[in-house]
Amino acid sequence: MATEKVDTTEHVEKGVVKRSQSGEEEGREMGDLLDEKKNSDLNRRLDARIIPLCCWLYLLNFLDRGNIGNAKVLNQESNDDLLHQTGMDANGYAITVTLFSVAYAVFEVPSNWVMKHYVRPSVWLAVLLGCWGVLTIGFAGVRNYPTVLALRLLIGMFEAGFFPGIVYFITIWYRHNERAVRIAMVIAFWHVNGAGGLQGFRWLFIIEGVVTVLSVIPIFLILPDYPSRAKFLSDSEKKFAEDRVKARGGGYVRDHATRKELMETFLNPRMLAHYIAYVANVVQQGSFTFFAPTIVTGLGFQSIQAQLLTVPPWVVGFVVAIAISYSADRFDARGWHIVVASVCGGTGWLAAGLLPADAYIQRYGCLCLAAAGAFPCAPSMTNWVTCNTPSLLTIPFAIALHNSCAGIGQIIAQWIWKPAEVKQGYPTGNFVCASCAFFVAIVAASLRLWYGRMNARNAKDARGEERIWSY
Repeated sequence: MATEKVDTTEHVEKGVVKRSQSGEEEGREMGDLLDEKKNSDLNRRLDARIIPLCCWLYLLNFLDRGNIGNAKVLNQESNDDLLHQTGMDANGYAITVTLFSVAYAVFEVPSNWVMKHYVRPSVWLAVLLGCWGVLTIGFAGVRNYPTVLALRLLIGMFEAGFFPGIVYFITIWYRHNERAVRIAMVIAFWHVNGAGGLQGFRWLFIIEGVVTVLSVIPIFLILPDYPSRAKFLSDSEKKFAEDRVKARGGGYVRDHATRKELMETFLNPRMLAHYIAYVANVVQQGSFTFFAPTIVTGLGFQSIQAQLLTVPPWVVGFVVAIAISYSADRFDARGWHIVVASVCGGTGWLAAGLLPADAYIQRYGCLCLAAAGAFPCAPSMTNWVTCNTPSLLTIPFAIALHNSCAGIGQIIAQWIWKPAEVKQGYPTGNFVCASCAFFVAIVAASLRLWYGRMNARNAKDARGEERIWSY
């Protein structure tokens, strides 16, 4: 009796093995998913709809997260800054920001758990945004240190889930080799200042808090949750948008991961290497976020000048981040990009620490070089984790755990910029950041070689499925 031969050809789309049941039909479908023109057309529509709103929301997140650093030095020369007005000393400030970072580390994974299983992205992100916006406005009325401490801890709780939520949201809509540059675009921010009858730092919190609260409405009404709910896409476009990201574990999946998959995600040695490297990278980022005005003040500038001179390093970091993220996505190679950026950043920190304290112009140039290393690494490091999670079902938890390590890095950053070292040019801060940058370069190079060996051995993931691991 003759039997029909079943085509069991395996198709691989940059990492996922699919066994065909109908070769011709599967081939057509795979051809559509790999059609770059069709993907580019969809990406243009998604970029216009999603990325500007995400950029705006992250701008608010960054401003609300870093405004305490600005408030610390704004109008310091007239004793109208945050520390003098609340009776807080340098150690009290460091403790305040440390508790904020602890809240970040603790609440990020639970937040993404809620967003994956129970609440739509637009609703959950709007709730987080509104809560920390109201608390930021409340900061304008602080009169004592305990109030600062309590408000900052609560703000950290609500802000904790925001960035990992945004990254998870991007994995729902974009393919693995399209995410890093979008993450880099989202990390676009600027510094603002206020002035008026109140002390400058109080206007800083009022303006940023009000704008944050007002942004709740557009995120709730405009942000598209999932392709299946996107009203601006046709039915065929919805299916295409879902199918193309499923190939590497993207998209929205409510299925629960097994205990083995969760343990691999949390404790696998290579995942721990990712998390620890991110801690080291965030030590540098946290130094810029919370201490850039302080560092610039240590270069001989005061108050408004110090605020304005924090802008160029951010601009340099952002431009380089976009370029490196685009290249990393374009060549689907993140490891070596991270190595190069980290070495550049480490060189900047090291030179800043070795130069004489009064070499202001040269040390300011080193600060810009350090920014070109610290910030460009973050998008590619984050996307690298999304590409190589031990299970495709644990992507949101890996994202959250990875970003929760930022809290640890920020805690370290709070204590390395010592007020007593201002006349020496903050050698401890510069040398610690330099060590962290070079450490990131070593870990990234090691992971790049590690994933090369895993691909050579056809290593399977925690579910026993074949994968091609991203470099």
